[in-house]
Amino acid sequence: MKIGIVGGTGGMGKGFTLRWCINHDILIGSRDASRATSAAEEYAKLANEIYGKVNGTIKGNDNLSIAKEVDVLILSIPYENIDSTCSQILSQIKDSCVVVSPIVPMVKTELGFEFIPLKENKPFSYQLVSKYMKNKTKLVSAFHVISEKKLVDPNLSLDYDIFVCGDDTNSVKIVNELINEIKGLRPIYLGPGSLSYFAEMATPLLLNAMIKNKLKNPGIKIV
Repeated sequence: MKIGIVGGTGGMGKGFTLRWCINHDILIGSRDASRATSAAEEYAKLANEIYGKVNGTIKGNDNLSIAKEVDVLILSIPYENIDSTCSQILSQIKDSCVVVSPIVPMVKTELGFEFIPLKENKPFSYQLVSKYMKNKTKLVSAFHVISEKKLVDPNLSLDYDIFVCGDDTNSVKIVNELINEIKGLRPIYLGPGSLSYFAEMATPLLLNAMIKNKLKNPGIKIV
């Protein structure tokens, strides 16, 4: 399977690449194609050092180019970039492409991290992204509460639950399978895409708990 990561040169993109390249072809996306290519070369070298050999490939290109050819597209971008990025690329994806939004609309204030849709009465991420989807049922919300610092190091064990929201059973299944491929993660389905704000809100909640209680890279686990 071909997995594209828009904004793949960041920490989350690096983490997803190193975790999934074992079995899948990964396409790193960036606004700057040369930057994406350099990152892909770096990740490929690191993957070979970690695993010795991987079954997938790692390549880089501009966001639009990778979006056109992948089976799954991860939107690893800030909330404020949704309109400018998604308006350009989502109309160009394959009809069968599953789009995954881990985007969290939050802002840091003197009180701590706050959820922008509540604070400023703005749409949550799933709502904004869905405006640009040709087939809205192919949009899945996931990966909001994972520690980037732990994700980028495949030698570190994970023990987290990942909340998943989406309308299409097959699209949710594909995302759940990708979650299960990362050792220590478990998908937890919360419901349709309209309930994605629950998953998105979990991130500022987790970060505030981390800061106020001096926790180190915590996650969420339902027991």
